[in-house]
Amino acid sequence: MNNDSNETAAAMLDQIFSSDLRYLMAVSYIVLSNNQVTSRHIEREYQMPVHAWSALYAITEFPGLRSKDIQHLFPRPQNSISRVVRLLIDRDLVEEEVSSTDARAKLLYATDKGAELLKEIKAKALARQAEMLGSLDAEERETFLNLCRKIAADPGLRQSDAMP
Repeated sequence: MNNDSNETAAAMLDQIFSSDLRYLMAVSYIVLSNNQVTSRHIEREYQMPVHAWSALYAITEFPGLRSKDIQHLFPRPQNSISRVVRLLIDRDLVEEEVSSTDARAKLLYATDKGAELLKEIKAKALARQAEMLGSLDAEERETFLNLCRKIAADPGLRQSDAMP
């Protein structure tokens, strides 16, 4: 990209970040930019959609998690989550076990192969996290995290009167 294009892009972004939708656009820009980089890498390197590794992460962090519970951690349509869980099972990265208290419930556990793959992906994700937040100092990172926690705790994030 030449210098004129960079300046034009920066001016357009500045205008968007100064608009009445600036907060939503700022969040969207950060999330979509990171997704573009992360998705491209995960799809190319591991031949899986980006949300498959986040599902594997959730299953590893919370052994015995149900597929529908992943949606509480990573808001995505349930059919998308079900597809990636099936992909993870088919690749022997995750196994399911029938719950002893509810025969309809399938509990998910990472296999050794899944845990090893996650370790590799997590190392890259940590490096990406450092890159992405590199412009913030430690205090700013904590402020950012605390603001994200506050927004995430608000039920208005996942439901809307404005966009029913």
